[in-house]
Amino acid sequence: MFLDFKCHNFRKNDELLKSFVKIHILRQNPKKLMKKMKIIEFMRPKLMNGLALLTLILLGACGETEKDDTPWVEIFDGTTLKGWSQKGGEANYEVRDGMIVGSTVHGTPNSFMTSDKMYDDFILELEYKVDSTMNSGIQIRSNSLPHYKDGRVHGYQIEIDPSDRAWSAGIYDEARRGWLNPLPENPDAQKAFKQNDWNHYRIEAIGDTLQTWINGVPAAHLIDDKTSSGFIGLQVHSIPKENKEGTEIMWRNIKILTDSLSKYNKTSPIEPIITKNTLTKSEKENGWKLLWDGESTDGWRGAKLDEFPDKGWKIEDGILSVLSSGGEESAAGGDIVTKDLYGNFELTVDFKLTEGANSGIKYYVNTDINKGPGSSIGLEYQILDDERHPDAKLGNHEGSRTVASLYDLIKADENKPINPIGEWNTAHIISKDNHVEHWLNGVKVLEYERKSDNYKKLVSESKYTKWPNFGEGDKGHILLQDHGDLVSFRNIKIRDFSEEK
Repeated sequence: MFLDFKCHNFRKNDELLKSFVKIHILRQNPKKLMKKMKIIEFMRPKLMNGLALLTLILLGACGETEKDDTPWVEIFDGTTLKGWSQKGGEANYEVRDGMIVGSTVHGTPNSFMTSDKMYDDFILELEYKVDSTMNSGIQIRSNSLPHYKDGRVHGYQIEIDPSDRAWSAGIYDEARRGWLNPLPENPDAQKAFKQNDWNHYRIEAIGDTLQTWINGVPAAHLIDDKTSSGFIGLQVHSIPKENKEGTEIMWRNIKILTDSLSKYNKTSPIEPIITKNTLTKSEKENGWKLLWDGESTDGWRGAKLDEFPDKGWKIEDGILSVLSSGGEESAAGGDIVTKDLYGNFELTVDFKLTEGANSGIKYYVNTDINKGPGSSIGLEYQILDDERHPDAKLGNHEGSRTVASLYDLIKADENKPINPIGEWNTAHIISKDNHVEHWLNGVKVLEYERKSDNYKKLVSESKYTKWPNFGEGDKGHILLQDHGDLVSFRNIKIRDFSEEK
């Protein structure tokens, strides 16, 4: 006789004696077997009492070793999609046998079943089973905003990848930056995925740190603060015409923890990927370069100096800040400019305002103009606290001194998506063949044709009319303005179109 049991199934099986306590009688001749059977019949009550006692002991032991005191909250009730809404495409979602089941549909974009509730810091666990021909993912801290790509779902995605690439539990930035933490250098996580079987994810999003585990194996570890809150979403990826329609992915046991996270969070042994002042693989492939390295003053100088200013600017923790000096224009450390000149380019800069602050990003700057007091001359992407700074109500063209505007010339779209004071925003400037666009947080807020008749008319009606051929140079410096207020910058990246083959 021997015992055969497994704790993780023991509590779930109603036929305990049948499934986990097996009495094996070796082959014997009929007479001996009959004799043993009589003994067993005589001993049956004692055997049953003993087995019952053993069952209680095993249940107690298993309860002690597998007790989970985490105060999880189920966000899927197992029977309905109450608390969830579909966004994006028109893939099919239904509840079946305690699972959310998503199935592919031809001719529709990526689809998402999203939580109605928004989450910032949390620990999320769930299980999924996916068809081997599909691609999917779990959206976290994601959003769908009218002003961003017509409501397209965007944000962090924890990948579900049953392909040979095997990047399941890697981190992708849906509809924004692409791959942030792929898994080509984590073979343990790649091997942990179970094809055509249930897989378990643990996802921790606490502060700027995102960590994932697949079936208990550490997978991704990312430090990034692009988005601090949003919904959770279950993706059914779009499919090409040649793929079979109706392939399925199933999710179950979706639970979340939002309180006492420091008590229950884990520490991944994986070295984190830090996105601040770094380029993604996709950015590198598309010709982007860091315009500021996040650590030094290399590549920059004072607009009216040969070297970088020795006061008025501070570099700390990957952030470049112009310091407060009373709000006077270029009177402390002064503006800083790139040493190189740029003609056709694409520029992105993260900036963070303080209350009442004023600054700017200038381009096509000629530092030989205006050697006297004040800022160097160039086209300006305005950076301003519109609510508190009086400049927002000034200007020769109404509204043209508000944030993201072409300073004193063209007003940015009134519906521009600006984040609150103290949070990061992303300025994006594209200038190619004299066509210029200003973007703010992923949304185009204005565009114009440099050197055009309309442009020249705007200049003639502005404060820049005294500067001949203002903003019409073929090349110029990029400038960060010192306007005497505390403003911070990071992730300064440029793509020089003149270097394209």
